[in-house]
Amino acid sequence: MTTEVRSLREFRMPDVGEGLTEAEILKWYVQPGDTVTDGQVVCEVETAKAAVELPIPFNGTVESLFFPEGSTVDVGTAIITVAVLGAAPAPAAAAAPAAVPAPAPAAAEEAGEPARREVLVGYGPRTGAVQRRARRTAAPAAAPVAAPVAPAPVVAPVAPVAVAVDAVTDRPLAKPPVRKLAKDLGIDLRAVRATGPDGIITREDVHAAAAPAAPAVVEAPVQVAAAVEAPVLSTGADQRIPVKGVRKATAQAMVASAFTAPHVTEFVQVDVTRTMKLVRTLKESGELGAGVRVSPLLLVAKALLTAFKRHPEINASWDEPNQEIVLRGQVNLGIAAATPRGLIVPNIKNAGALTLSGLAVELGALVDTARQGKTSPADMQGGTVTITNVGVFGVDTGTPILNPGEAAILAFGAVRELPWVHKGKVVPRQVTTLALSFDHRMVDGELGSKVLADVAAILERPKRLITWG
Repeated sequence: MTTEVRSLREFRMPDVGEGLTEAEILKWYVQPGDTVTDGQVVCEVETAKAAVELPIPFNGTVESLFFPEGSTVDVGTAIITVAVLGAAPAPAAAAAPAAVPAPAPAAAEEAGEPARREVLVGYGPRTGAVQRRARRTAAPAAAPVAAPVAPAPVVAPVAPVAVAVDAVTDRPLAKPPVRKLAKDLGIDLRAVRATGPDGIITREDVHAAAAPAAPAVVEAPVQVAAAVEAPVLSTGADQRIPVKGVRKATAQAMVASAFTAPHVTEFVQVDVTRTMKLVRTLKESGELGAGVRVSPLLLVAKALLTAFKRHPEINASWDEPNQEIVLRGQVNLGIAAATPRGLIVPNIKNAGALTLSGLAVELGALVDTARQGKTSPADMQGGTVTITNVGVFGVDTGTPILNPGEAAILAFGAVRELPWVHKGKVVPRQVTTLALSFDHRMVDGELGSKVLADVAAILERPKRLITWG
């Protein structure tokens, strides 16, 4: 006979795969007394990279929450306890030998039996040795559980597999944001072909699975939302705003970039009257697809990608340890987005290979996700060039700071009607100012000038997108 016994299990703040040491709890989705199930999202946290939803890896009833919303918690610290039910064995007969304690995980492995380890859903067990974290004396009493472990090191991409399944949870391998995306799109992860490292399902895999059935149409935004202004105290007293999460990471990255890469910035004024006319024509005709909005930023992005195609040596990064220039194989176009949580720069992977229509859809999806605060860490890694659209704030131009690891960044200023010499006469024309900052270790004045001049030439006569593309 067996009986149900109640035990407490801790869920600890996991490392979401970026090697980060802390995260801020933005929102709790459960409270003490609520019932939770394996894979249910219990809270949303913000790391220095992005906001991530955390699923809990077991069933039970929430016993307690250790930290309120707004708290910054170290990775590995218990944040919630859950009361779980399990089967207890019937009492042994009097003549039966004394029960032998179950072997520790290490001992079980030596005996040839796999040891079960609790892991964050979608990340898989660590392949190397597992070290126990020292027990905190102030932690509440609870049944001992293994702390969530970090994901296995990233390896070179492997051949696609039909179904990637975690040996412990018997569920397809995917990170929480990818699971959320699949849920929103109504995609069964077991039917998705995985292309990520170690058979992990990526966002691209989910989009690929969704495309044949119902291609997603995302509106491309005209402008990026401005950051939320900090409240002003009416008393005239000083106010201190904690710098953490995305803002802290951005501050550190900008300081490192400004004092590491030798910046050079060049400017050019451009008559974009024809480009603005093309934007209106594409909007009215719907040639890029039903529901796809067209903005001047789209054509600026396409012009920059065309200039990079004509001068591929600017698509580079600097290898400091080896003192080498690394020419990148594809252009990952970043778009600086101001969000309530700070400035982030998600990027469109292999943007140089996209058509104008495909670029419009990807640009819309990128900024829409950023506005919702759902940009994943993977979407902000690997960028090769960035566009910052300062024109949406009525700014003519500026001297942008390079995104770390990139060789160039383009600032797109406001489009204004100004007097301009056109065909020998001074007439009102729509004019903008472009500013290109580049790393002078990799890009000399000639190369930077050629790239900026090409972007300006395309925006002045957008038909060059066809003849130069």
